[in-house]
Amino acid sequence: MVLREDLAPFASGELASRYVDVAALPWKSTPTPGIDMKILLDVPETGLMTALFRWQPGTELPLHEHVEIEQTYVLSGSIVDDEGEVREGDYVWRPKGNRHIARSPNGALVLSFFLKPNKFLEGSLAGQELK
Repeated sequence: MVLREDLAPFASGELASRYVDVAALPWKSTPTPGIDMKILLDVPETGLMTALFRWQPGTELPLHEHVEIEQTYVLSGSIVDDEGEVREGDYVWRPKGNRHIARSPNGALVLSFFLKPNKFLEGSLAGQELK
């Protein structure tokens, strides 16, 4: 692909686009058994993160707080909590301070966007962040 000369300064070095070969990324365990992730974007200084999450059927994400806005788009399957269900092709966002327990009775593949990592509130994970 040939980049127009006048755009070259805006598409090189620190300003260059970052292409991610998602298929080549390894799945990484999360603190919750049954949920694995592929980190697509991670900015540790701010907490900004975009990740693909694979939920095994029957998985439950323990009580946690959304420290900042979280956005999730469901690619397949569904995720359920006491407020409702988000299914394949649907999107949910949760405001700062939202607390809930999430479940995936039949498994799911989701794309999630975080401004800051979620914080676990109970059990052995209490105080840990979802990273």
